[in-house]
Amino acid sequence: MEFKLKSISQAGIGTAIAKAERYRYLNEPEEAESICRDILAVDPNHQLAKRILGLAITDQFSGGVNDRVTEASSVFDSLEEQYAQLYYRGILHERHAKAQLSAGRPPQAVAAELEEAMRCFQGAEQRRPAGNDEAILRWNRCVRLLEQIPMPEPREEMQSFESGDTSPQFPARTTPLRAGRSR
Repeated sequence: MEFKLKSISQAGIGTAIAKAERYRYLNEPEEAESICRDILAVDPNHQLAKRILGLAITDQFSGGVNDRVTEASSVFDSLEEQYAQLYYRGILHERHAKAQLSAGRPPQAVAAELEEAMRCFQGAEQRRPAGNDEAILRWNRCVRLLEQIPMPEPREEMQSFESGDTSPQFPARTTPLRAGRSR
């Protein structure tokens, strides 16, 4: 027996969106992702389904190599509004950084990811609708996360050398090196 996906109706999209949101809130992002894919099969440009799909993918980040960062980024890039593209790309980078921290990656290694999130949030803030402070709230959270990351002090190695110092010079060999060891 061959199994094929079935299409939902246009009339059922509203209920399907509500279910996708509910599954995300229940921490079942795979279910939400599946529902969003069903919606997008019927209405490929449904903006809310795209947002929920991208968020459901980021909900599954574990900080490992299998995180689908590129896929989530592609979903968010397909949103129509530039504000939404930037805001949700910021969410993606923030969540990826948090997942990497939870997975035990060194905090200094994820600082760049948080900084990229902040660049996205800053761009979103400049394009935000009046009264919408979401990007500012996310920016502030990233700042607080960065403040918790112990950053190493920059080393002043160059001061330990004198101005005339050069790298070590070795005398030229007069006998060729042998490939093998003699016994």
